[in-house]
Amino acid sequence: MDTLAMLITTAPLVVPVIVALGFDPLWFGVILIILCEMGQITPPFGMNLFVVQSIRNKGSFLDVVYGALPFCLVLLLLIVLLIVFPQIALWLPQVV
Repeated sequence: MDTLAMLITTAPLVVPVIVALGFDPLWFGVILIILCEMGQITPPFGMNLFVVQSIRNKGSFLDVVYGALPFCLVLLLLIVLLIVFPQIALWLPQVV
């Protein structure tokens, strides 16, 4: 499932709940986009993994999966940082 399809199916259901719970919708939007992009590279069904494998023309799909794991871990760390310190996502809109 691509990012647009994930956003169309989840955002209308989840965003009103997030706003009703008192969370900042901008912060949640940043989290949601990062999670959607993480879904694109998460093994074994990440769509971007298949794109990379088709461009490579050699090697196994498992090599692509192992190559994507560090990026998944970094994105997971970013999600944790955004949950612990939401000011990271909200800093630039407050400056402008």
